Amino acid sequence: MSVNLLKETGPREVFCGLTSIVWLHRRMPDAFFLVVGSRTCAHLIQSAAGVMIFAEPRFGTAILSERDLAGLADAQDELDRVARELLERRPEIRTLFLVGSCPSEVIKLDLERAAERLNDELKGRVQVVNYSGSGIETTFTQGEDGALAALIPLLPHTDQRGLLLVGTLADAVEDRLIHLFGRIGIDSVSSLPPRQSTELPAVGPGTTVLLTQPYLTTTARLLRDRGARVLTAPFPLGAEGSRSWMEAAAKDFQINPDQVASVLDPLVSRARNALTPHREILEGKRIFLLPESQLELPLARFLQRECGMELIEVGTPYLNREQMAEELALLPDGTSVMEGQHVEKQLDRVRASQPDLVVCGMGLANPLEAEGIATKWSIELVFSPIHGIDQAGELAELFSRPLKRRELIRQALNPPCNVPNNSDPVHA
Repeated sequence: MSVNLLKETGPREVFCGLTSIVWLHRRMPDAFFLVVGSRTCAHLIQSAAGVMIFAEPRFGTAILSERDLAGLADAQDELDRVARELLERRPEIRTLFLVGSCPSEVIKLDLERAAERLNDELKGRVQVVNYSGSGIETTFTQGEDGALAALIPLLPHTDQRGLLLVGTLADAVEDRLIHLFGRIGIDSVSSLPPRQSTELPAVGPGTTVLLTQPYLTTTARLLRDRGARVLTAPFPLGAEGSRSWMEAAAKDFQINPDQVASVLDPLVSRARNALTPHREILEGKRIFLLPESQLELPLARFLQRECGMELIEVGTPYLNREQMAEELALLPDGTSVMEGQHVEKQLDRVRASQPDLVVCGMGLANPLEAEGIATKWSIELVFSPIHGIDQAGELAELFSRPLKRRELIRQALNPPCNVPNNSDPVHA
């Protein structure tokens, strides 16, 4: 018996790919993300990023006006003008991302041609690339996939042996992982995206790729086309998944398993101790994961195997069966895995099953909380430093916290009654 793979289509509730700019612009401080879209796009990015009023952000929006949308103005000329003004005002920019949106794609604005024009004009002073952050057919994490895929043609070639970590990580988490790989015996480790947009890693037939995020399908395919070997492994969420992920690289580099165990065994033992207080809260609780980020399968595996939770349904926006094969193999037999979404039908299943916790988008969380169902925002899992063995306890806490909070609220609303002892005298 294996997992029960299902699929449904219909209305969805997800953020668009523009949201990924929030973590990408922090990763590459010499890059600028110029969204070609509407005022709604601008409001979304400003709200999602929580930009301080005095901050100088590394993203902005070239607003498409009614004249642009009606075809009464030359939007290409306007875009060139905005880009030139931006680069004159911000000479520190080294990479300019032109980011498509739903409005720019509806009017067929050719951002690829605009990027070529600007590259010819700038003559190497700034590299200009384009990708789509539209939410018409994608979910919000795929914006990062589009941005990284746009960088692949710019990566230099190498025949040297090396490990490439692909996917945005918190700097401290990345430093720790690179340190651990060095202790294992893998010294040549680089990252995509890099911390400076112009310091792109080299790639070639000697490159082994480990994906840190499960939503980088296009990026992985393009790296294979460049000759790299993309490993299939559980993703680095939780102690078990992170260990298997690192062991996959060690095996590919022919590192002695005893050497790997000597480094990872103490970390796994410490992670299990860190998980104990959270497992006491989570064990036996029933969880329903709605499709939002494509992190759902690795999270479900972690929550079931390391925290003892019961999986009601695991939703995911898209399912790459080859890339997720090892995650699927680790789920309990009979687990319902739903690719795609019909939001009304899924909400009906949530209400019918009455889970202890639902992982979902912000738009669904408040209504479910009002119905008495505890929730966890899926977008918080993308912003939080949750990767690696050392982060297993922090990852579990993100799920134990809402259950603990709900219990404290319940106790506050229903304090225990002080029943008088019958043997005590009753005073009039």
